[in-house]
Amino acid sequence: MAETKLPRGGVMLADGTFFEGVGLGAATSVAGEVCFNTAMTGYQEILSDPSYAGQIVAFTFPHIGIVGANEEDLESLNPAVRGMIVRADAEHPSNYRSVMALDRWLKAHNIPAVAGVDTRALTSLIREKGMPHGAIVNCGDSGACDKAALLKQAKEFPGLVGLDLAKDVTSRQMYRWNEMPWAWNEGYGKESATQFRAVVIDYGVKRNILRLLAGKGADITVLPANATLDDVMRHQPHGVLLSNGPGDPAATGSYAISAIKGVVDKGIPTFGICLGHQMLGLALGGKTRKMAQGHHGANHPVKDLETGKVEIVSMNHGFTVDTGTLPKSVKETHISLFDGSNCGLRLEGADVFSVQYHPEASPGPMDSHYLFDRFADAAKKRA
Repeated sequence: MAETKLPRGGVMLADGTFFEGVGLGAATSVAGEVCFNTAMTGYQEILSDPSYAGQIVAFTFPHIGIVGANEEDLESLNPAVRGMIVRADAEHPSNYRSVMALDRWLKAHNIPAVAGVDTRALTSLIREKGMPHGAIVNCGDSGACDKAALLKQAKEFPGLVGLDLAKDVTSRQMYRWNEMPWAWNEGYGKESATQFRAVVIDYGVKRNILRLLAGKGADITVLPANATLDDVMRHQPHGVLLSNGPGDPAATGSYAISAIKGVVDKGIPTFGICLGHQMLGLALGGKTRKMAQGHHGANHPVKDLETGKVEIVSMNHGFTVDTGTLPKSVKETHISLFDGSNCGLRLEGADVFSVQYHPEASPGPMDSHYLFDRFADAAKKRA
């Protein structure tokens, strides 16, 4: 029997460091910011999270793909992640919910990937030097990888600072949402009754944020990232949620902050998540800054400074709110126990708050669901 020839692949960093491996997924090359993610589960949720637009994700857990892929665990219909790097690809998934192997799913969404990479060495490099620009390639049947072209591609990547990526992943028009959280062996139900109206401004919203909000009784209207205050108020919301998303918050904020300020000034309960948290910080007078490594994983300890409790949370961000720039009326509510960076804030005297992490991702598994209750309770008081 003839030996099957595996396609070559590799990852080229902008400094010329090259990691060779086996290509899988789409036979193409792309450039992006290379980050590592420490999650042991939920790879399909991560790869379909719009917040990863512009990034190439290297998984530190060695075996990715072991439960295959399905249509239920998607956080967006059109994944925006640039590429995937793994130590070992599980070619034969085993799970009763699996519909296809991860390799086939990656091909369907035109995402290149490389397996067989020394992800420990890559992770150590990122820890020491920060998230590098890089390019990933699955050389396909050609068998030849043009390293010079790949290095050029990596060097030409502009980086995420000053880049508005929310405009690329946001919805193009307003839509309604009524899908409820997933139930074991039943799938997703439909909302039958609502208790308050919520507007979600979509900077790259994950579906499970909408599902958990629907589970709290919200009548949900989703608006594009460039929605104005008039667009928001047309739906007479009892609460406004600012979603997660990719890119530089200052770049997206150039057109989004005006609407956020208007919502806050009208006294409408406001809840920000991830990018929404960062832009709320900007709207309230603070500033954001780029992080060297960022936070990407599902095992991050965050302390609630107001209760003393520690939550285990999921994170994906490369920018952070600079606490020292916040006015006195804005209080820091949560911090990362890894590096002390800001993970939550609230405006005194108002139902306006936000968190840097993803309370819908449930690694705790439900440590952070109280935030949806807090938002719903505040909105219901206005209903």
